[in-house]
Amino acid sequence: MKVISSRELLKTKIFKVMEEVAADSTGFQIKRLIVRHPGSAVMMPVDKKDRVLLVRQFRLPADRELWELPAGRIDPEESALQAAKRELEEETGYRAKRWIRLASFWATPGYVDEKMNLFLALDLTEGEQKPMEDERIETRWFSKAELSGLIKTGKIHDGKTIIGYFLWLEYKRGAQKPLFGR
Repeated sequence: MKVISSRELLKTKIFKVMEEVAADSTGFQIKRLIVRHPGSAVMMPVDKKDRVLLVRQFRLPADRELWELPAGRIDPEESALQAAKRELEEETGYRAKRWIRLASFWATPGYVDEKMNLFLALDLTEGEQKPMEDERIETRWFSKAELSGLIKTGKIHDGKTIIGYFLWLEYKRGAQKPLFGR
């Protein structure tokens, strides 16, 4: 398949909405509206006690507060790791000395091209939160058992957090390199 036409319908500070048409060599075509997003960094901060730091904030599309791994958009001219370091400090106040890429994945590839880059953040030092003006972020440490229970009972609804938890378990079992997706 090859994109044969592309038209911008909406542009915001965070994403664009495009109408695109793709065709293959037989003439078969697909037409889609696509949200184009620069990508995001997802951080899984884990302390020396093997606890995971989650953030809770109101998510307007979900119409509820969600406990989730901290995450944020990759700014222009910024790598995924640079964004992870910046976002971790902004949302939680913490800095990490060690960073390990666990995975990169598309959360909703049917209509959004946002690629999420998941990092394990270790050797943490506490600092001051610096949330954006439209963010109200609460933080809390969760033990592995607590987090597992919240996932199993459906109280964690966020996909990146669920993916992060299971990839972290695999990493702890000895997969000392990225598990999938580059």
